[in-house]
Amino acid sequence: MATTEGKKELLRTIKFTLFSISAGVIQFLTFTLLNELAHLDYWVSYLIALVLSVLWNFTINRKVTFHSANNVPIAMLKVACYYAVFTPLSTLWTDYLTKTALWNEYVVLILTMLVNFITEYLFWRFVVFGKSIDTAQKKQKGPEKTA
Repeated sequence: MATTEGKKELLRTIKFTLFSISAGVIQFLTFTLLNELAHLDYWVSYLIALVLSVLWNFTINRKVTFHSANNVPIAMLKVACYYAVFTPLSTLWTDYLTKTALWNEYVVLILTMLVNFITEYLFWRFVVFGKSIDTAQKKQKGPEKTA
């Protein structure tokens, strides 16, 4: 039988997955609109779509998945650090795979989104929100009274 902490972690992972899917839909639709209708370069469409999905994903996961009451600017700075590494790397490999290796741009986008999902969850879970998970619930209840 699973422990209470194990059940909470499984539920947290499921929530993160579902909200990440919604962020993925935002990213995919934004990319498609910019790529197909505006005919922007792949990397421009990709970067705009990525930023929109990250803003959505951070906002909802902070409140609903991680229940974090941590300092929002500091948490966003940590997320920005993750994306300061992920974005240039993913922009380079997507540009290479779509222009040089001639992979389908949507296959590359989906594979990149999967890599982003896995690495982002681990980074957010352990670095961004690690020590502040479930602090929003405790903050709402106030300090515990001792008898």
